[in-house]
Amino acid sequence: MTPVNPPPLSHPSPPPSTHASQPPDDAPHAYARTPLSEGVRVRVLSAVHGDLLAAAELTAVLGERQRTGLEPLPADPLAAVPGLLRTLRPALRRLAPDTRRLLLIAAADQYPFAAHAYGRAVAALGLDAHSLDDAEAAGLARATSAGVVFRDAWTRVAAYESVPAADRREAHRLLARVLRGEGEAPRRSWHRAAAALGPSRRLAAELRATAHEARAAGEHALACALLERAAALTPDPRERPRLLARAAADAWHSGDGDRARRLAAHADRDVEGLGGLLALRAGNATEAFDALLTGAVGSAGRGARSTARRDTGRGAEGGAGHVGAAAAAAAAVAGRRPAGAVVRPSGADVAAHLVARATEAALYTGDLRRCREAAAVAARFRITPPGTLGGLVAASEGRYEDARDLLRTAAGRCGPGSGPTALIHSSIAALLLGDHTRAAASAVRAAAAARAAGEPAVVPQAMEFGAYAEFWTGRPRSAEAAALDALRQAYATGQDNGACHLQAALAMFAAVTGDQELCRARAEVARTHALERGLGLPAALALWALAFLDLSTGRYAASASRLRALAGFGPGHGHRVIRHSAVPHYVEAAVRTGDTRVARSAHADYDRWASVVGSADELALSARCRALLATGDEAADHYRTALDLHAGGTRDFERARTELLFGGALRRLRRRTEARDRLHSALEAFEHFGSPHCAAEARAELRALGEPARSPAGAPGTVGVLTPQQLTVARMAAEGATNREIASRLLLSPRTIDHHLRGVFNRLGIRSRIELVRLLAAGD
Repeated sequence: MTPVNPPPLSHPSPPPSTHASQPPDDAPHAYARTPLSEGVRVRVLSAVHGDLLAAAELTAVLGERQRTGLEPLPADPLAAVPGLLRTLRPALRRLAPDTRRLLLIAAADQYPFAAHAYGRAVAALGLDAHSLDDAEAAGLARATSAGVVFRDAWTRVAAYESVPAADRREAHRLLARVLRGEGEAPRRSWHRAAAALGPSRRLAAELRATAHEARAAGEHALACALLERAAALTPDPRERPRLLARAAADAWHSGDGDRARRLAAHADRDVEGLGGLLALRAGNATEAFDALLTGAVGSAGRGARSTARRDTGRGAEGGAGHVGAAAAAAAAVAGRRPAGAVVRPSGADVAAHLVARATEAALYTGDLRRCREAAAVAARFRITPPGTLGGLVAASEGRYEDARDLLRTAAGRCGPGSGPTALIHSSIAALLLGDHTRAAASAVRAAAAARAAGEPAVVPQAMEFGAYAEFWTGRPRSAEAAALDALRQAYATGQDNGACHLQAALAMFAAVTGDQELCRARAEVARTHALERGLGLPAALALWALAFLDLSTGRYAASASRLRALAGFGPGHGHRVIRHSAVPHYVEAAVRTGDTRVARSAHADYDRWASVVGSADELALSARCRALLATGDEAADHYRTALDLHAGGTRDFERARTELLFGGALRRLRRRTEARDRLHSALEAFEHFGSPHCAAEARAELRALGEPARSPAGAPGTVGVLTPQQLTVARMAAEGATNREIASRLLLSPRTIDHHLRGVFNRLGIRSRIELVRLLAAGD
């Protein structure tokens, strides 16, 4: 992937260091100049706890493939950033021995997992807690009722690393002795393992057992650390790769994609199809599909063979054993476990899980032939596939009634007890059906279920699809905020492909709000990554965003050209779902250019789908297309039908565009009063959405009527003339944020922020930030 230079992002926790020895003035600039992919930049800052000096040191030792995200970051970032620790050690060494000992116990108690045993450990040693007064006076740490609070993460690291290894082991042994409460076994085992001097079969077995306990409690990061330590302590070299395989899966579930990739490279088997899942989230989607489907076949085959062997031992027929395995697999996936099932549900669950992920891979690529492959595997092993798989296959073959029924079933799987994967597929299916309310609800529930299960990696996957529903149903600012949050989480957890999809969605949001530069910047980032990883969905969505930007700014020929190209792109470049969804915009662009031959054919297929699905929004858009392709009174009748249907739907933005087009048609028919009412209604909606280009179209139509159109949100010279993105940047600047800080918060480059501020100054006729503060204060 071609490296880009995105802004540095402040990791939400912990904050950047504020140690006495500040980094050189050029450290932030040296770090910012290093060509890194956006995801790597986020993870670098997370690994070094937000310190720019440490980030500059770490990026200096990264290889080219690490800088572009093709390989994980180093296993031990501390080894690559010695400079920062050197600046902190002198202040720690000047403290009294008892103070340093207290800080060591506190640091060992907090990192990498909080054990909350500091008070018990101090009491067991009989140390005086007032010895921390020296550390507080030095500004290094302070005692609170909840324990010791370090000035920043690097001070905590230095307090641990700056003492001899023997003292660290003694601190861990002390903590292990006092961790005897209920549920504390995993942390006790961790501290026992941290104090170990060499291999121990007994301790390795204890770590395996407590890792299972931690995983059951949703603490995947702790389970990963326990298994990784078990692999280091086991005297059996054959056991080590198996432990690392399980640790890699836990690392992924915990949201640590880099660690998962490093551990998976040393594992001897693929737990839960992790190799394919890692490729799906950060690699080539086509390769991911192949790996996931192969894993599903293997898991289903092993389950069938195991069942046959057990049934043979009981005198059962071999064929009956296979049927029993398949029936149990289907029951397990559906959440039913019939009495006497002859196959362990775990094998069937794994196969169904991998088929579901393979479906996502096929959805990302836009390759419906691969969807049919996955459906064939599911049928062969009698696995109940996700409804989105069957629905997509049926739709691609023109079986719209079957597709509708399968998608409705999938969308309905969002009741109590549904897991994150089922809820994500429910959201996707609801989106395909045009049910945006259910899509949003399922996405929110999927994210909540993932958080409850301790699986942060799933959260941005859920919000990828939820953001669309939020946006189209009239909540553009909420949708953008949610998408930005999900984008940060996707990058932080090593899911660059999901981040690419979110960048494309944000490009569409920027197109609707009329921010041309932001739309093009996000679309470029999305398309560059998508085309290199075979991601047809975000590639197509980014192209649609650019086409809509052209449409809303009067570049009709360019818009029609992009949308025709979208229809011709194959897997990895285009996507049938996006092509289908973009038909109403294509028809509008085609009519504006006078070339409607292809548009009429596209609309006929769109209308057939809308009629089968029965979505009010889809039917309204189809009626709008029919109006655009007609003339005179016939067109007006179709527009009225479209608006009646919009009244029962949720896509308020598209309703406003229908009113805009209808108002223009009425003006040409000389029906001035009705035209004026429609155009004013459209104008009000566009201003609510923060869509200045569409609002400008409505004002132009009103002026053509000889009707004065009010200025946007006030008179010229006020903040009402700014785009939503410009207004956001202006307010941050007025609050005192630097360009770099604004860039970090909005996931944009400082150059883009500088461009926005120049545009703000030009539109408002001001020359300084002081004037901006005054103007915004007056406007509020």
